[in-house]
Amino acid sequence: MNKDSLWDKDFITIFTINFFVAILFNLLIVTIASYAIELFNTSESVAGFTASIFVIGALIGRLVAGPIIGTEGKKVLIVGLFINLVTIVLYLIITNLPLLLINRLIHGFAFGAATTAAATMIAQILPDSRRGEGIGYYSLNITLGQAIGPFLGILLSHYANFTIIFVCAALLAAISLALSFSVIQPVQKTVYPIEENTAKKFQLSNFIEFTAMPIAIVSLVVGIGYSVIGPFLSVYATQIDLVKAASFFFPVYAISILFSRPFSGRLLDTKGANFVIYPSLIIFAAGMLLYSHANHGIILLLAAVLVGLGYGNFHSCAQAMAIKGTPPYRFGSAMATYFLFYETGYGMGPYLFGSLIPCIGWRNLYLIVTIVILADIVFYYFLCGRKEKQSNLGTTM
Repeated sequence: MNKDSLWDKDFITIFTINFFVAILFNLLIVTIASYAIELFNTSESVAGFTASIFVIGALIGRLVAGPIIGTEGKKVLIVGLFINLVTIVLYLIITNLPLLLINRLIHGFAFGAATTAAATMIAQILPDSRRGEGIGYYSLNITLGQAIGPFLGILLSHYANFTIIFVCAALLAAISLALSFSVIQPVQKTVYPIEENTAKKFQLSNFIEFTAMPIAIVSLVVGIGYSVIGPFLSVYATQIDLVKAASFFFPVYAISILFSRPFSGRLLDTKGANFVIYPSLIIFAAGMLLYSHANHGIILLLAAVLVGLGYGNFHSCAQAMAIKGTPPYRFGSAMATYFLFYETGYGMGPYLFGSLIPCIGWRNLYLIVTIVILADIVFYYFLCGRKEKQSNLGTTM
C-alpha cells in the first residue's frame, strides 16, 4: 500500500460497515418508541426510555471494549456486529416490555463496542501525515447515516409494519457482519512495558485515556448543544409553522458536511487544530442563533448549513485530537473516552433543556444553547487551544 494512501481495501470495508451500522442506529431510533407504544401500550415517557437506554448500553460497551481494541480490534468488531445482528432479530420475537428494555441495553452495548473498534482500527491504519483528513472522510459515514437512517425509518413506518422494518435492519446487520471477516487486524507497531504491567489490574487508566479528556470535555458541551435539535425538531417546526422546511433540515445539514469535510480535514493536518476548531464552534453558535430566530423556511435551512459546517466539522476534528499524542495501543481507550463524554452530553441535553421549555419557550431555549456553545469556545481555549501548536497533527503523534 502507498504510504500516504487513504482509500485502501480495509478503509473502504470499515467505512461501509460503520455506514450500515449508522443507518441501523438512526433507522431504529425513530421507530422504536412507536414500536413500544403500539405493541406494549406504554406511555410516551417509557417509550422514550426504550430509546435512551440504548445510549447507556453504548457507553458501557465503549468502556469495556476500549482497553482491548489496540490488539484485538477485529475480534471486538466481529463480536459486536454479531450481537448487533442477534439483538435486531430478537426484536421480532420479544413479548414484553422488560425484555425489550434488556434487549435495547444489550444492543447499545454491541453498538458501542463495534463502532469504537471500527473507529480505532481506522485511526491505526491511516498514515500519520493524513490522519485528520482520513478521520474526516471516515466520519462521513455517520453523517450519511444521520440523513438516510431517519428517512428510511419514517418511510418504512408509513408503508410497512414493524416486522418488515426489523427484517430490513437484520439484512443490513448481516451484511455488516459478513464484511467484518475480510478486515485485516492492524499491526500494533509498538508494545509498551507499562501495558503488560497494568493490563491485568482493574484501574481507571485502563478504561479512560487521560490525554483525550480535555477535548472530550469540550465535546461533551458540544454534544449537549447538538442534542436539542433532532429530538425536538418536529415539535419546534410545528410551533413556528415551518414543518415542510424542517423535513429538509437533515439532508441540507448532511450536504453541508459532505462538501466541507475534505477541506477541514486537510486544514487540520496542515494548519493545526485551532485553525479548524475555533471557526467550527463560532459557526455552530451562529447556526443555533439563526435556528432560534427562524421565521422562514430559507432561514431554517440556512441554519442547517451552518450547523453542518460548524458542528459537523468540529466532531471529526475533535476525534483526531483525541488520539493526538496517544500511543497506538491506547487509541481504543482514547476513542472510548471521547465518545463517552460526547454521548453523555448528547444523552443528557434533551433532559437538561427540555425541562426549561415550559418556562422560557422554544426560541429562548435555542438562544441559551447558543450562549452555551460560545462559552465552550472559552473552555476549548483553556483546556486545549492555548497548548495547541499550529502544526501538523500527524507529525506530533
